[in-house]
Amino acid sequence: QVQLVESGGGLVQAGESLRLTCAASGSIHSTSTMAWYRQAPGKQREVVASIIYGGKTYYADFATGRFTISRNKNTVYLQMNMLKSEDTAVYYCNVRPRGTPADLGSWGQGTQVTVSS
Repeated sequence: QVQLVESGGGLVQAGESLRLTCAASGSIHSTSTMAWYRQAPGKQREVVASIIYGGKTYYADFATGRFTISRNKNTVYLQMNMLKSEDTAVYYCNVRPRGTPADLGSWGQGTQVTVSS
């Protein structure tokens, strides 16, 4: 059982930055994949970025160059720079065993990010 607590969301203006934090506890292994997803109103949840065992990262096209995912033990961060109005969404943390699909992992409660233009 894994528990995830997200924080760091808020209301910012376009061009500003936010740093999201997800603290994981419970049955989490150092080889687990940790990721951030987001869901905007009326849209499906989509991956933002992920970090796997060994530190390799993956970014969605919209996140490349603006967002940075990092991990320190059981905490994963998402540094978001140059935010745009289209980044407005609820951001979710996901943790899962290596090689496991995201849907089979653990999800946080979500943190709202609102970017005003």
